[in-house]
Amino acid sequence: YCSFIDDLRLYVRGGTGGMGYPRLGGEGGRGGDVWFVAQERTTLKSIKDRYPQKRFVAGAGANSSVRALKGEKGKDCEVHVPLGISVLCDDGKQIGELNTAGERCLVARGGLGGSLATNFLPCKGQRRIVHLDLKLIADVGLVGFPNAGKSSLLSKVSHAKPEIADYAFTTIKPELGKIMYADYKQVVADLPGLIEGAHANKGMGHKFLKHVERTKQLLLVVDVSGFQLSFKTRFRTAFETILLLTKELELYKEELLTKPALLAINKMDLPNAKDNLNELMKQLQNPQDFLHLLQEDVIPESTIKFKDIIPVSTCTGEGIEELKTCIRKSLDEEAEKENEDYRKKKLLLLRTSGDKQMNRG
Repeated sequence: YCSFIDDLRLYVRGGTGGMGYPRLGGEGGRGGDVWFVAQERTTLKSIKDRYPQKRFVAGAGANSSVRALKGEKGKDCEVHVPLGISVLCDDGKQIGELNTAGERCLVARGGLGGSLATNFLPCKGQRRIVHLDLKLIADVGLVGFPNAGKSSLLSKVSHAKPEIADYAFTTIKPELGKIMYADYKQVVADLPGLIEGAHANKGMGHKFLKHVERTKQLLLVVDVSGFQLSFKTRFRTAFETILLLTKELELYKEELLTKPALLAINKMDLPNAKDNLNELMKQLQNPQDFLHLLQEDVIPESTIKFKDIIPVSTCTGEGIEELKTCIRKSLDEEAEKENEDYRKKKLLLLRTSGDKQMNRG
């Protein structure tokens, strides 16, 4: 992963409460709290670089005194974190998620100030070891095996400049690119290539697959001529490749297959590409007719229904503009669906509220 960090372990502690004032029954101030606040243009690496000790402690509450019987609350500690963060305890239990700018998550409460109930002695603040687990947020996630041409495709459809080479696993960290449209931009993520067994964490499978969870849509990228990781592994046709990718997503988290998906069939500039494409399209139209030819462990429980299938060549530029149009159309359609669902829910709430008022009347 080089300098890319997608998991960070931090120590957090709420502030200690202030001392009470026994003679006059004064209460000490409560200790400050530690909050994580989502902020754009923040990375886990920037947090690590800025706070190498990775310790965050809130301020102590003020002691009760003759001048101020109720001590002031200690200063809160706010830590800016990236969007798309899951906050986990050391035991793996989730404390919260931060997906939009300005969202806040309380991670360590301050201790109570000294009072009659505590014999005027203050309480210590909550202390925890927490993990910040980053799952990329993007409109579209590129999913494929190594050398399918995902990085080349990202460089063609967006302004990103990922490393491109003729060996497997060129992409070792997620790359983000922005497709520039006339009215606004879309974010596309090139995710590291999956391998067979990724769902079981082979080849850092879980680190790669978790980023797929936070993309709105999937763009599967396959080599029209098929795929072979090395001479020790089996050659897979384009059809088998699609089924294998589906299987890995399904075994990791079945809900991933419910995401809207597009299919880019890459390397259409290669010899016999058109024949291979015709064969693949036949197989995709009636996949059940060809499943008997494959090993049982390759076959997923359910297949992905692609909204569009676009043949492309990152070498010649064939199909790139069509792909960009399809991505935009698919995202617009899904946004309209979400808006329609929201309108229906709001209308239902208004009707329910109106019925309740009529019943009361």
